[in-house]
Amino acid sequence: MDRKQIERISKALGDQTRLKIYETIAWRSDMTCGDIVNLQGVTPATISHHLKVLGEAGLIDCAKQGQFVHSRVVAATIEGYTAALRQLVRRGKKARKKGH
Repeated sequence: MDRKQIERISKALGDQTRLKIYETIAWRSDMTCGDIVNLQGVTPATISHHLKVLGEAGLIDCAKQGQFVHSRVVAATIEGYTAALRQLVRRGKKARKKGH
């Protein structure tokens, strides 16, 4: 995962509402926009915007099924993100050791 993707995911999850939406979708495994609106108490337009940002970061996948759009977490993205963060920490530790 490149640095730009790490930043995109960090920014997407850095917003309290998006983090809450992501957490809810992950917990439920599959949700429609209407389900999310009912749980979050936010307007459909706001939910749509947040889902778009989460989708662009690769954190969720949205697929139309009939008249509803279903959102699911993309587990591989969050796994890659956490692995990339671990790698950044390791590189930082190695750099500090060389500096001492």
